Amino acid sequence: MVETTGGGPGDGAAEVLDRPLPDGVRRRVVHIVSDGFGGLTVGELPAQLRQYARFAPNRRAKFAGNAMAAALETDPLFRQRIGEKFREAQPELCGALDSGAPPPAADPLDVAAAAYVLRPTGWVKLVTAAGEEALRADAERAGDEARAELERLREELAAARDQTRAETERLRTELESAKKEAESLHRKLRAAHSDVKRGEAALRKVQGEMDAVRAEGQAQVSAAESETRRLKARLGEAEAALEATRRAAREGRSVEDMRVRLLLDTVLDAAQGLRRELALPPVSVRPAETVDAVEPGRMTPKDIAARALSENDPAILDQLLALPQAHLVVDGYNVTKTGYPQMPLEKQRLRLLGQLSQLAAQTGAEVTCVFDGAELAAPVLLAPPRGVRVLFSKPGVTADELIRQLVRAEPPGRPVIVASTDREVADGIAKAGARPVASAVLLKRLS
Repeated sequence: MVETTGGGPGDGAAEVLDRPLPDGVRRRVVHIVSDGFGGLTVGELPAQLRQYARFAPNRRAKFAGNAMAAALETDPLFRQRIGEKFREAQPELCGALDSGAPPPAADPLDVAAAAYVLRPTGWVKLVTAAGEEALRADAERAGDEARAELERLREELAAARDQTRAETERLRTELESAKKEAESLHRKLRAAHSDVKRGEAALRKVQGEMDAVRAEGQAQVSAAESETRRLKARLGEAEAALEATRRAAREGRSVEDMRVRLLLDTVLDAAQGLRRELALPPVSVRPAETVDAVEPGRMTPKDIAARALSENDPAILDQLLALPQAHLVVDGYNVTKTGYPQMPLEKQRLRLLGQLSQLAAQTGAEVTCVFDGAELAAPVLLAPPRGVRVLFSKPGVTADELIRQLVRAEPPGRPVIVASTDREVADGIAKAGARPVASAVLLKRLS
């Protein structure tokens, strides 16, 4: 019986629906397929529906509705299997459809959906009739709803008219009362307006007098403030000039005292050294006996060059440092990058300062080592070795300029030796009276 219903030549399989399936019928068809879906094995399902085999019926109808409707339409075998499951679930309805007499009390949509799945003879008419019945039912339901809505709107309109009439009467009464109150307020307003005009006239008179007094007071205050500012400015200028004068006098006195004292010590040490070198006996002559005497010359750093020594001989540095109050100024990075440039800057500084400390201890000379501050990535935490003064140039000032400042700060006549291979530095300090020495000579002496 099932096979005959599913696709025999005498049934309705050859019939074709020439219009879209009504929405109500389609929903019932999807529901029938979803219910019969669970009774089939995975192998009995079309390939496109196997992924929904484990879904619940409601979830299956929601997510696979279009796919199930398409499979039912295009796959006769799948439709036959769904029809068999539906016959097992609804045997009475299926039997009535097979006999060609659907139950009169059945829902037309259920009848049309069952006919669409089972495809009995005349199923297209059943589906078409169900669609038309659904449309008529929708139209009747819409008409009933429209009539109900129209009645409700008529009732609301009548209520609104009644309310509007009552509101109009109330507003008319309030308007009459408001008119009377407005007339009373208008009379009071005219009286108040006259009072305000008289008050404004009196206020303008008082304001004029106050403005005159205020202008006079402001003029006096401005004059006093101007005089105060002028006196403060003159006082500040006087204080600044006094402080500058005091600072200049204090600094000038201290610098000059230091220079004179250092020069005096240099002269005294030079005189004592010259006396020892010449082996002069104690002065035993009288002043009158020295009138025609010739004053002996002083030895200076430039006189050392007259001796038979090469400029590259380290002994020349010893002779220079043996002069009284000699001051050795070292161009730090110029010396280290000449002697051991492959070492890191920190180790270059430590090595040079250690050697200079030994040289200062051996010669007793004043030693100052100058480094270029621009070479530093961060401030240096350095404890200067004994006998060596360590200086770093400030931002914007090179080590060469700092060396020239040190040479210019010395008093004329003091032996100053500068160790650097920088020709510009050597020429500059030579003009200032210092003695340049090549970095290689200092390195030979230190090694």
